[in-house]
Amino acid sequence: MGYARTALLLAALTGLFLAVGYVAGGQSGILIAFGIALAMNLFAYWNADKIVLRMYGARPADGHELEAIVAQLAQRAGLPAPKVYIIDQDQPNAFATGRNPENAAVAATTGLLRRLSREEVAGVMAHELAHVKNRDSLIMTMTAVLAGAIGMVANMLMFTGLMGGRDDRNNPLGAIGSLAVMLLAPLAAMLVQMAISRSREYEADRIGAEISGQPRALASALAKISQGAAVIDNNVAEANPASAHLFIVNPLHGRAGDSLFSTHPAVQNRIERLLAMESGAGMTFDRPRAPARPTRASSIPQSGRRPTIERSRRGPWS
Repeated sequence: MGYARTALLLAALTGLFLAVGYVAGGQSGILIAFGIALAMNLFAYWNADKIVLRMYGARPADGHELEAIVAQLAQRAGLPAPKVYIIDQDQPNAFATGRNPENAAVAATTGLLRRLSREEVAGVMAHELAHVKNRDSLIMTMTAVLAGAIGMVANMLMFTGLMGGRDDRNNPLGAIGSLAVMLLAPLAAMLVQMAISRSREYEADRIGAEISGQPRALASALAKISQGAAVIDNNVAEANPASAHLFIVNPLHGRAGDSLFSTHPAVQNRIERLLAMESGAGMTFDRPRAPARPTRASSIPQSGRRPTIERSRRGPWS
């Protein structure tokens, strides 16, 4: 169902793009806008991994135990071992990047390594390997191409309208319809793009739990990362919010739930699904088959209470 939802959202984004092209009228303008957006996103697709790793100051995890954990998980997942990086950042978090499994990289912050147990770190890395396995970088690049093209065409429509270069008498939607497309199409494209991002996070949770074999450890990690991200700033991410969707938990502040404008699902929802997956309650990541719902107290794994952030505590790798 996760793949079906992503396919439907991509189809909706494609339909929106065609609708905007229909309103724009001429084929030449729509092809030029699409070509520019495609070129920009192809550049990002081939170079995004290098750009984002450099932006966050990631360093190779040569000889670190994290390398051995990722290599073991990659073997279980049937993937080539990706490059492993560490980011000197106190906020606990992690992300994956790369255009395909053969050119993938995963990165974890020092804050994550200090605060999480070995099993929790393995759960996080399995989630990131699920993104690699699902080729989510390719999916998100496709959405970026379409969303970017829609925004460009809408801007072209607005520019030609302001300059008096459009004649809306032959436009099937008229002047009011064109104005609505100019204003609403980019917003709609952004909402669909964010919905696809949330869908891929749920799918990565599910497959990551299968790779690691420990859904509860991943659920516990999500709780700790969420609490850390809520109180510890990630200044690089705050300055570059377009990269926030890469992380396992949104590194930016002010996210309460599965809102339309969120790139990540609510962490509590993700925890509940992972615990239901472990307990065999019949709940999939797309539709609950039983009404059972974990209580808030039971949604925090292992200890039965919400984990605390201890800044001075030394983690499993000091």
